[in-house]
Amino acid sequence: MKCWIVKCSIFKCSIVLTVFAVLATGLAHAATFRGEIGDSSCALNVHSLSRSHKEMLKSKSFGSTSADCARHCVAHQGSSYVLVVKKDVYRLDNQKEAEKWAGQSVIVTGELDANKKVIMIETIQPLK
Repeated sequence: MKCWIVKCSIFKCSIVLTVFAVLATGLAHAATFRGEIGDSSCALNVHSLSRSHKEMLKSKSFGSTSADCARHCVAHQGSSYVLVVKKDVYRLDNQKEAEKWAGQSVIVTGELDANKKVIMIETIQPLK
């Protein structure tokens, strides 16, 4: 009899935990971020003093636009595309989608992993 009660309790607990997990994931909402798609080297001051493309564009060795510089740094400097929002830098999970918007001011909608500072991109649109 006691064995049946223990099995029943474990079963009930597993159902409650499953329902809670489903509800918890359903409560996650997408966030909206406004900033510029850049590269991690410039945005994190690896080779830029101003956290921008200014120094690289002055030298003209990385191109003539912010997009040229970001694409060069990703292709040749080991960088990845990031979203720069004022002083915050967020890594982006979909690098192919981010590359289309390199150097542009955009609105990114997606879910943020705050611990890793990574945005799982849902949409990217131009900032108007």
